[in-house]
Amino acid sequence: MARTGFGRGQLPDPRLPPGQYDTGSSWPVLTAEVSPKLTADNWSFRVDGLVQQAKTWDWPAAHRLESSTWSGDIHCVTSWSKLGTGFSGVSVDTFLAEAGVLPEATHVVAWSHTGYTTNLPLAEITGGRAWVVWQHEGKPLPHEHGGPARLLVPNLYFWKSAKWIGGLRLLDHDEPGFWEQRGYHELGDPWLEQRYSGD
Repeated sequence: MARTGFGRGQLPDPRLPPGQYDTGSSWPVLTAEVSPKLTADNWSFRVDGLVQQAKTWDWPAAHRLESSTWSGDIHCVTSWSKLGTGFSGVSVDTFLAEAGVLPEATHVVAWSHTGYTTNLPLAEITGGRAWVVWQHEGKPLPHEHGGPARLLVPNLYFWKSAKWIGGLRLLDHDEPGFWEQRGYHELGDPWLEQRYSGD
């Protein structure tokens, strides 16, 4: 894999956070769990916890919601960044509006159909900051990258963008997920290099 760097007299790409390199046209495959046997036919997405009404969407129901597209840069904690890429799906705001967020909710646990979890402040996935996506650059999201659908939280390191997303549970407290229990940072802001607990 060729790493895009900068030589003498050249400035670094301002889109790259500290410690990151541009992976170019490639998209490395990294996962913490065994890939599930998950298709559009058996996929579902649920919002529960501190909501007015817990709701579950299957593939057709999710696709009937207002669609949304995001374009920008994604950053992995392992130091690669993919610049100028795009995803399509539905904004997390749309799912939360359907369920009705209770005022005491402050955090969410995103969970995958594999059992993987990651924690997020509610403020980091609302206000047009997160999506459930099923297309990457106009094509169905590949299975190895979380297809049929994954969470997309591009302002944080990509372990927060849970593959094979199954749902969001809203809480009134922070509850560390899979990698957070193993020493990763609770938030994971790439611009602050929040890779590990204490960073």
